[in-house]
Amino acid sequence: MATSNTQRTYRAPCPGCGAPVEFRSAQSTHAVCGYCQSTVVRDGETLSRIGKMAELFDDHSPLQLMASGRFQGEGFTLVGRLQYKSANGTWTEWHALLNDGGTAWLAEDNGAYVMAIPVSTQREVPAAEQFRVGATTAINGKSYTVASNDQVVLIAAQGELPKLPPLNEPFAQVELRSEDDEVLSVDYGSQPPQLSRGRGVLLEDLSLTGLKDESAKETKGRQFACPNCGAQIEVKLEGTKSITCGSCNSLIDLSQGIGKELRHALQNEPVQPIIPLGSVGQLQGVHWQVVGFQHRLGTEPDDPDEHFGWDEYLLFNAKRGFSFLVDSTEGWSMVKPATGAPKLSQDMKVAHYLGTTYQQKYAYKAQTTYVAGEFYWPVERGQTTFNRDYAKGKALLSMEETPRERTWSVGSQVESDTVASAFKLDGKRDLFKRGDAAPTGAGAGCGGDKPPEGDQSMENVFKEADGGARKMPEGTPENRGSRAR
Repeated sequence: MATSNTQRTYRAPCPGCGAPVEFRSAQSTHAVCGYCQSTVVRDGETLSRIGKMAELFDDHSPLQLMASGRFQGEGFTLVGRLQYKSANGTWTEWHALLNDGGTAWLAEDNGAYVMAIPVSTQREVPAAEQFRVGATTAINGKSYTVASNDQVVLIAAQGELPKLPPLNEPFAQVELRSEDDEVLSVDYGSQPPQLSRGRGVLLEDLSLTGLKDESAKETKGRQFACPNCGAQIEVKLEGTKSITCGSCNSLIDLSQGIGKELRHALQNEPVQPIIPLGSVGQLQGVHWQVVGFQHRLGTEPDDPDEHFGWDEYLLFNAKRGFSFLVDSTEGWSMVKPATGAPKLSQDMKVAHYLGTTYQQKYAYKAQTTYVAGEFYWPVERGQTTFNRDYAKGKALLSMEETPRERTWSVGSQVESDTVASAFKLDGKRDLFKRGDAAPTGAGAGCGGDKPPEGDQSMENVFKEADGGARKMPEGTPENRGSRAR
């Protein structure tokens, strides 16, 4: 690996087992021995053992230690891995050593990735409890919206790392997002809190080499017995946190990893998707596979008897990550999670994002009522959020909020004929016909409760219609609820 002239590799025997432990960066203070999982601390040229790290859960990521790539013209190598857990599931962050001696983090973010670098602040960082979800704040003179404020724990680590928080001890983590698609993370696992600033990236744009061998991953596979009926279930995606049994329709939580006790919930009255799970189609120049499906129900906050429903399909591409294809009687839409957060007017009826101004159409509660397939977040039946929909012509923007998280998504309408042709279902073209005239979208649950007081109620709410997509008003939600990191 190429490094700057100021860097040198330091290697010494592990104080736990004697195997060699290597430090490639002067900024790394900790390492996890690859042989005995001892957590090793470096003080100058002396190593000491402070405990044993838990085993990594197998996330089946294509990334691995010593994979290398390029970011903004600078080469990097992945030298460490951290695995975290919160109420919203588990996720991984990779410690990257830059060729100039600096460090960065390649982290999961809404089913995609963010590359972030450490930053310092011009003043003391406020306590975590001072960051209220949805509020705006300024860090280093830049405005951000508080997207999440959660308690997380470190559950496993591997390789060469900076200072670590105590294993399995909760600490606060706050995420701030900006109008220009930037995310700023504040980590209270150490004092003073550590900050990192990043933007969304595609793995295909990082020119990565040294990834896991695909054939080896295919051979290994992931299969387990359904905890309800015992049928064999195969997990096909690397980051799956929830999956349904094809035999009994049980919804199974995999956020703790296969091999752990699996929580599951029975689902009655299955909803049949128009596009079968496993179908492959080309939309917006990308080949997508349908890996998940869910039906959601929206209600007016002031009248729970008034409701509407819609279907949404989780799409996956190995190089592009995840997107969502949303089906309502008023139209189809293609949407994806947003890295940043729009700037809102004081009354929250106008949103500015990446140079476009959107107007609010509706505000309402949303609930997940049926799930099938695989999902990258721990989806549960009955999850609820409070949503706001914004639009400008066919361009769509949507917000979902819970007490601990606010997420955004962005997308646009897709003609029904385009969807039918993409998945080679021309013989069922009549089933795809929708209004196609109004902005549409959909939402995915991430947990939640009642909406904030004083929210704008939606208008012209329709009762759920029978068959196909569910009847709903213009501007249905399109946001994804998921772990933000």
